[in-house]
Amino acid sequence: MQRAYELMVIIDGDVDDPKAQAWMKTISDHIDEVGGTLHDKIDWWGKRQFAYPINKKPSGYYLVAQLVADPGALDELERVLRLADDIVRHKLIRLPEEEAERRGIAVPTA
Repeated sequence: MQRAYELMVIIDGDVDDPKAQAWMKTISDHIDEVGGTLHDKIDWWGKRQFAYPINKKPSGYYLVAQLVADPGALDELERVLRLADDIVRHKLIRLPEEEAERRGIAVPTA
C-alpha cells in the first residue's frame, strides 16, 4: 500500500547553484529506484536567508517534493540526506489521506 509524502530539503548556501540543483536529480532518481512516483515536479525555491543561522550558515537552497511511495521505501534516501555534507536539514512527512486528496495526490489502491 503506497502513501503520500512531502519531503523538504535545505542545501548548504555555500554550495554553487548547479551542484545544489543536482540534488533534485539525485532525489528523483532515488524515488524512481524504490518504485515511488513524484507528484508533479520538485518545487525549487532557490536560495533563501534563514531566520537564524543553522550550523553557522546564513542561507540555504530549499526544495520541496510531493511523492507517493511504499512505507519504508524512503529509508535509504533519508540516510543519504542525513550523511551528506551539503544537506543542512531535511524533513520527510507522511501526508494524511485527507490532505493528499486535497492536494490532488493520487495514491494507488491495491
